[in-house]
Amino acid sequence: MSIEAPSTFKHTTISEGIRSVCSENPSKVAYKHGQKTRTYRELSTRMNSIASLIGSFEIPQDSNIAIVASNSIEYMEIVLAAAQLGHPIATVNPKLTAIEIVSICKDAESKLIFADERVCSLLEENPIQCAQAIICIDELEEIDRAGQSLNLPTIHESKTFTIPYTSGTTGKPKGVLVPHRSRSLTLYGMAEEYGCFSSDDRFLSIAPMCHGAGMIFSLAPIFFGGYAELMDSFDPELVMKTLEEGEITGFFGVPTHFYGMLDVDRSTLEACPGSSLKTIISNASALPQSLKEKIVGHFGEGLLYECYGSTEGGIISNLRPDDQLRKKQCVGEPFPYTEIKLLNDDGEECAVDEVGEVFTASPYIFNGYWRKEKETDAAFDGKWLTVGDLAKKDADGFLYIVDRKKDMIISGGINIYPREIEEVLLEHPEINEVAVIGHPDDKWGEIIKAFIVYEGQGILSVDDVQEFCKDKIASIKMPKIIEKIEALPRNANGKILKRELRGREA
Repeated sequence: MSIEAPSTFKHTTISEGIRSVCSENPSKVAYKHGQKTRTYRELSTRMNSIASLIGSFEIPQDSNIAIVASNSIEYMEIVLAAAQLGHPIATVNPKLTAIEIVSICKDAESKLIFADERVCSLLEENPIQCAQAIICIDELEEIDRAGQSLNLPTIHESKTFTIPYTSGTTGKPKGVLVPHRSRSLTLYGMAEEYGCFSSDDRFLSIAPMCHGAGMIFSLAPIFFGGYAELMDSFDPELVMKTLEEGEITGFFGVPTHFYGMLDVDRSTLEACPGSSLKTIISNASALPQSLKEKIVGHFGEGLLYECYGSTEGGIISNLRPDDQLRKKQCVGEPFPYTEIKLLNDDGEECAVDEVGEVFTASPYIFNGYWRKEKETDAAFDGKWLTVGDLAKKDADGFLYIVDRKKDMIISGGINIYPREIEEVLLEHPEINEVAVIGHPDDKWGEIIKAFIVYEGQGILSVDDVQEFCKDKIASIKMPKIIEKIEALPRNANGKILKRELRGREA
């Protein structure tokens, strides 16, 4: 039996939330990027102006558009303009090659494409047949269509807000259909969990908006009437100075950011302790325990949160500041309104410290993959979602991500998880980065191989590494092969491409 919604019902959408907050303090600065600022009144006007521009192309209702650009105030205005018209927007990484950009825009069937000047030049040489127009973001600064009538439709909360594309570490990227409701509710969960998204807070956004995390952490401050400063590239010294001089109360970063920030010269570190900070949030890839200790050592205790999640599942768990040094290599407890279960290969719930596949249920989950029914079906088991991560829980119910299921190594019939070995190796003072894979072996099936990026010009022998790992990991997990590498291969989203490392083995 269907239940009719009451007359007071209002869909929970990103665009409705932003439009509402714009009227509360219209003269307040919402965004700053370089020397450019935008008040809430200006943001509202620009959202409508760009929506009017999009409407002038008369593309079919609910059809997809795309944006391919680095961070800017205009980027967020375009996303919000599309959202209030009900057009899902594919957020494409501008660092991809022209072939990759064209492939994703075609896959998304993008009717309009907003791009920065560099990408516009690339797309002129690589036309996309499905697109009616390619609009250069750099030419939008003077747009003024506010005087035109704008009839905004009612957007159902289950409709798609954005379509970020998975990073494709193991294959062709897939479009993730992220609904308005899931991201709106995620924002409320973040406000409760992190305590840095009130109207009085000042947030620094340094992660690319084309990523799920970069988008949500650039939206959250504005959704609640706060202030966000945007950066379009990562300059660690500028980040440190902005945290201090801008009286920033919160920021989000990935491990690469933290390595760079803590590696600036000593005088900058001493002058920039982050005096106003209330919250530091990390996500995207695991924070090595040694790096956590450095972050806490510089910025102080009571600030660092590490969350675990996925583009498909949103934020799944969160490790709070009090537990950072107490629960090592841990990603915490379930995010608000989230259920987590671990299942072994027999489909049974795992016991304490038993490794199993992570399944999650929450209101933050995606709607499925764009035009990929088979992959969508594989991701869901009823209300439960899995993206193939392996984890265990301790007796207190805290979650520990062990590895991606596809990255697991089987040696002598024993399951070995590369992340555990990588965490140990990263404690070595001469090792900057490391990636562990399985190397084919006739006797064992696979043995452990480590690709190492060194701090300096030194090099470690297998004996050196095994001596360092002794008493830290079992002998079967000891690296048997060491290869020095200048830089680990990464995709445009910064994730290590282990399939490329495995390709070196062929």
